[in-house]
Amino acid sequence: MTAIDITAFNTLIFDCDGVILDSNPIKTEAFYQAAVPYGEQAARALRKYHVLNGGISRYHKFDWFLTEVVGQPEPDPEDRQALLNAYAKNVWDGMLSCEVDEAIFELRKQTPYARWMVASGSDEQELRKIFRLRGLDQLFDAGIYGSPRNKVQIFAEFAEKNSHFRPAIFFGDSRYDAHAAASAGLTFIFVQHWSDSEPAPYEEHINSCRDLTLESSPHK
Repeated sequence: MTAIDITAFNTLIFDCDGVILDSNPIKTEAFYQAAVPYGEQAARALRKYHVLNGGISRYHKFDWFLTEVVGQPEPDPEDRQALLNAYAKNVWDGMLSCEVDEAIFELRKQTPYARWMVASGSDEQELRKIFRLRGLDQLFDAGIYGSPRNKVQIFAEFAEKNSHFRPAIFFGDSRYDAHAAASAGLTFIFVQHWSDSEPAPYEEHINSCRDLTLESSPHK
């Protein structure tokens, strides 16, 4: 586990799936079920692509599916919307009931000086509704952001509008999260416990957000 002095950062940024919520299995199954009408083999291909490309939006993944698997020259808008609708329907209930890392509530109390934000591959409006219904939105005074913008775009736009954004630290669980953090000049910490992948050997990592709280310290 990496020792982190979070008091050194103005902004704490969290991915949602696999960091705040144990929702990666829900998303994986939802992608598979959305693609089943195209056949078992096609559905397995989308599921594999999703797992290998964590942190990237559903919009990109369904565009990839329609062009690379189904064989459309360009994603058909009606087919794309049907996939998005099926996916959203399969995801909603699970996102409202899956486990939340309760340590974030204690961590928020311990970091009153910092601004908190979410940067996720999830649909932004859907994610804001879920966080509001689960009582999580109040933690993130810097906002809750998601697709269709990707994380690189989210970071760039937020930094442009907020002069005191940096130094900032991003807690994510995928290779894309690491890439997005590097592109924005952010410190990146891989959060391992609910991730579908493993941190790179050189990568700083923690097991969960509880590792950041004072309660986890052996010297408390």
